[in-house]
This record gives sequence, structure tokens and C-alpha cells, in this order.
Amino acid sequence: MHRTVAAELRRRIHSGHLPIGASLPSEAELCREFAASRGPVRQALAALREEGLIGGGQGKRPVVLDAVPAQPFESFLSFTRRAEITGHVPGQRLQEIALRRVDPVVAGALQIEPDALAVQLLRLRLLDGRPAMLERMTYVEQVGRPLLSADLNAGSIYAFLSARGVDLHAARHTFDAVAADATDSALLDVPVGAPLLRERRLTTDSGGVPIEWSDDRYRPDIATVTVTNHRNARAEGTGSARAEIA
Repeated sequence: MHRTVAAELRRRIHSGHLPIGASLPSEAELCREFAASRGPVRQALAALREEGLIGGGQGKRPVVLDAVPAQPFESFLSFTRRAEITGHVPGQRLQEIALRRVDPVVAGALQIEPDALAVQLLRLRLLDGRPAMLERMTYVEQVGRPLLSADLNAGSIYAFLSARGVDLHAARHTFDAVAADATDSALLDVPVGAPLLRERRLTTDSGGVPIEWSDDRYRPDIATVTVTNHRNARAEGTGSARAEIA
């Protein structure tokens, strides 16, 4: 029940039905609406507070603070997870996958020899059936080989690798803007030269060894990146980033 209540409140916040600054219904009102006891309602509200969507408490009605939930680590590796968090239906179409030698830039990022083999794939990601993002992913050979025989149209590669015990421990993300090339244009349905939001990602295991290098290109009308800065007593400034699929 608490998941049902939380999902509906997220939907209302994300859609603007409950805009930033608006007060949520009281616990009593939510109990009546969902025919639920106070326990599940309070669990749902606690989940939304943890995600940074709402604030308030101690007898005060919760207030909407943000329309984009804070996202767990795996959502920055998984388009599927990110889409689900923001209430959309993810999809995918594999364009190609191969075991090949990679260019020097990718080999350098993965810390492999220039003539070493790696698994590379090109996959179009869909959002509610619409082209949203194009993935160019490279995996070191020992990690990527199982992907060659997997159904990569079935869902998240992150989930597939995690289920097989791959140690996806940390990732460094770099965001910038690039002009769409001919491949981007054909698959994302944008003109050649159109601006795209690019995310380059280097994923490492818990020992700091590179596993994956990815160049993901989003249609800018589909995705945005929000950066939140805050100060605390231990550091002059800290920050967090989250990607919103809109």
C-alpha cells in the first residue's frame, strides 16, 4: 500500500498537479483517499522526503520541494531505472554489437592495450515509444563477452551485468553538448548538426579498474541534468547531480 500511495504522489508532483511549494493533503485525507491506515501513508511520505520531493513534518503538512526525485547510484548507470523513477516506459533497440579493437581514446580510458579486443555496442533507447537516447558502449572483453549472446532488447544492461556479479562500483560522468552526426540523426530523428546532450561515463570496479566506457547522446527535449550544491560543516561545498528524463 505504501508503494501505491508513494507512486501516485510522485505522479502528481511530476505532472505539476502538485507544484513546487504546494502542500500535500493531510495524513487523514490521504488515509481516506487510499483507504489506508496511517502506517502506509507515513511510509510513503517518508520515502518522498528521502527522495527530496517533499519537506516538512512535526505536525506541519508536507510541502513539495522538487519535481525530480533524487536518484540512487544505479539510475546513473541504467536508463531503464531512471525512466521508471520518473514514471516513463523505457524501451530499446539494439543496432549492432561486436567484439573488436577499439580506437586509442577508448583504449586509453579503459586502460587496455591498443590492440586488445573489447565488446562494443550501439543501442537506441526509447521513452514511451519515442527515440530518446543513443548509447555507444564499450566493455572490457571479460565483462562484455556475455552480452554477445544476451537479448539486449529485453531491458537494462546494468541489471544483466549486476545479476552476474559484475562489480559496478563507481562511475565518473561528464556532460557536454555535441552536434548530431549522421548516425545520431537517423536514429534519434533529429537533423544533422542538431545539439544533443552527451554523457560520457567511465565505470570502474571497487578496485578502481575500468570496466565500461560509454558515450550516450540524448535528445535535449528528453533529458536535462540538475546539479544541487550545498554547504556543510565539513566541507566548503559539496554537490550532487541528477539526470531527469522528461
